[in-house]
Amino acid sequence: MSAATVQPQQETVADHVGVKNWKAPVGFAIGALVSLLMFAIGSPDQTAIFRISADDDRFRLQDVHLPAPTVGWVVTIVLAAIAVYAFLQVRKGSHISRWAGIAFALFFVTGFLTWVVGSANTPSISLAGLVAGSVTLAVPLIFGSMSGVLCERSGVVNIAIEGQLLSGAFAAAVAGSISGSAFVGLLAAAVAGMLVSVVLAAFSIQYLVNQIIVGVVLNVLVSGVTGFLASTLLSRDPELWNNPPRLPDISIPLLSDIPIIGPILFKQSVVGYLMYFAVIAIYVGLYYTKWGLRVRAVGEHPQAADTVGINVNRMRFWNVVAGGGVAGLGGAFFTLVAVSSFTPDMTAGQGYIALAALIFGRWNPIGAFFAALLFGFATNLQYVLSIVGTSVPSQFLAMLPYLVTILAVAGLVGKSRAPAAGGVPYVKE
Repeated sequence: MSAATVQPQQETVADHVGVKNWKAPVGFAIGALVSLLMFAIGSPDQTAIFRISADDDRFRLQDVHLPAPTVGWVVTIVLAAIAVYAFLQVRKGSHISRWAGIAFALFFVTGFLTWVVGSANTPSISLAGLVAGSVTLAVPLIFGSMSGVLCERSGVVNIAIEGQLLSGAFAAAVAGSISGSAFVGLLAAAVAGMLVSVVLAAFSIQYLVNQIIVGVVLNVLVSGVTGFLASTLLSRDPELWNNPPRLPDISIPLLSDIPIIGPILFKQSVVGYLMYFAVIAIYVGLYYTKWGLRVRAVGEHPQAADTVGINVNRMRFWNVVAGGGVAGLGGAFFTLVAVSSFTPDMTAGQGYIALAALIFGRWNPIGAFFAALLFGFATNLQYVLSIVGTSVPSQFLAMLPYLVTILAVAGLVGKSRAPAAGGVPYVKE
């Protein structure tokens, strides 16, 4: 009996044992203690000002003033109450409501923002700019995590997201420069990501090579090849090879003027709009179509899927290729939106962060989307707070999303389980 068959049986037995899991109450209690020490007792004696609208916005909303000491104590009391609720639920053998975790996260983030902004030399921050910048920085992470969803839901572990993003960035720069069209560069980025995925699929599915090893080797290979070409071909004539046009932002009249959500949803580049389309399309496709049912069946129990006539390896192959195309579009963000040139290793490990967002999001497109936003939020928060002059070390802010991801993977904020057949090659008997 294969490992893919044994694992679901073991989980079913564990579910019926009724073992009490104290991870969530302990995690909530730790968060409440941190809030008490930092947000309440260590609260700065200032009022944090959150600007919702800019001065030139068509629709103006009043700024939000939050006194840091008051908010710190209120947040601490609420977090402690949620921790007590989680403790009582586990004690009597009941499930903890998902809304408890969502409420805990929202209150903790509110307390944290009030604390760091209130401790700044200029205790004022643009909330609209913070959120919009976070979404922008999260764009390649979201594309990368969607690529991971397509691959891993079908049973193939995609460690090569970094290589797919980097190849997409390189191809977009070269093709866009030669053709003079950013849209040609966008198409080339998708093709480049798919080519990397073809290699991943061929070795891991056809030749049964370890998927983790193939993914890591592809990342190193793409990094070396693109770095070599950048230092030789691109550097000789940057105007010809490395000067692609940028994709402009497209604003939808009136809707783009809505405070906070307007610039996020209705003032994006083509890549930004494609990002939202990809998340919605993959979510609907996975959970509301026959194709999605087959993909999930292949990822959970390939033997059963094969029994009902699904070609398991072909399904996996094309999902991996499609995932590469999605990641390639994310790579185009670096050279067609963020900057107008390619530099070696410009993705800076964001493919691995996208993989962490995928795990944090529990292999769900919507969950991975919000997990990627968390990384973008933390990254943008560093830049914004450095401008207002907060006393909180930037290194502390940089480590927050990774700390949250470790806690999530460890199960402190809920159970996270990969597809049962993930990483297991399928050989038809």
